[in-house]
Amino acid sequence: MMAVLTAREQLRSAQRYQLETALGHLTVAERAARGAEARAEVPREEHAAFDPPADRADPIELLEEQARSRVPELVPVRWGRMMVSPFTFYRGAALPMASDLAAATPVTGLAVQACGDAHLSNFGIFGSAERNLVFDVNDFDETTPGPWEWDVKRLAASLEVAARANGYSGKQRRKIVSATVARYRQAMRAFAEMTNQDIWYARADMSQLRQQFESQLKARQRKAVDKGMAKARTRDSMQELGKLTHLVDGRPRIISDPPLLVPIDELIPQQRDRAAFVSQLSDLLGKYRRTLETDRRYLLDQYEFADLARKVVGVGSVGTRCWIVLLLGKDESDPLFLQVKEAEESVVTAAFVPEHCC
Repeated sequence: MMAVLTAREQLRSAQRYQLETALGHLTVAERAARGAEARAEVPREEHAAFDPPADRADPIELLEEQARSRVPELVPVRWGRMMVSPFTFYRGAALPMASDLAAATPVTGLAVQACGDAHLSNFGIFGSAERNLVFDVNDFDETTPGPWEWDVKRLAASLEVAARANGYSGKQRRKIVSATVARYRQAMRAFAEMTNQDIWYARADMSQLRQQFESQLKARQRKAVDKGMAKARTRDSMQELGKLTHLVDGRPRIISDPPLLVPIDELIPQQRDRAAFVSQLSDLLGKYRRTLETDRRYLLDQYEFADLARKVVGVGSVGTRCWIVLLLGKDESDPLFLQVKEAEESVVTAAFVPEHCC
């Protein structure tokens, strides 16, 4: 019999663990005992089980319900992007998967701050605030406290779907997926032996990774890694300035490419309404500014608003309100782009059936 915890049990287990931690730091032995208890409750092999209930939610109905709160004219764009391939459908179907995970898979009750949509394409190489290249997950639209298993299974399944699309054999796909989840397990074991500060400062630095795996890479793989790192280094506001703007009266303005990119002047033609909206967005940016560390706040203060546009991004996020804001610093050659993205309720939260909660 599969040991599936209900959402209520998951919450109680997570709250119990958090309460224990709040009342006093658990010793290493206590943490190990808690892990052993979780393993006994849900053995590793049970994670392979998927037994959907007779009243399983219809995936299309879930997606249609999700679309109700989105920009109506952008919903067909989302459907079109999802229909390109099985992988693009998978990217856009985070809610149906979370629903299936909640209804028909076991969890240990150990909660984490889950990404919520940890599929393959949400990982990549990007520059940190210190201009170092790191490999990490780079999309947190769905982040919320939730079962650690859901992130791991979302990632593992995405690798399987992507590998199928790229013509890998069943044996190759199994090797890829097994290596991925094994690496997760190994990383968690390594983190468990580290100090809190070492964990806090842990980074997947690309230069270090490149050096670490140098001997294991073939020539074409080294070339691919180097190409990816070189491309990541060029991703900055100057690159976006050339792609997304043109000069109007000597000043850069965001180009029009509806429905994917629509400047605020076209979206809200009336000057008074547009000014009111820009004012609201300025207030939002002001609140964002207060969350920044002092040095970054000082940097942001040196830029002024130049333009604003609604932009369609990704697959699963299509239809949500997403804006790009162009700020200019010293002159027109000193741009800074910020993305302002609507955050809906996480699919992890939405997947918990209301009558099971609290």
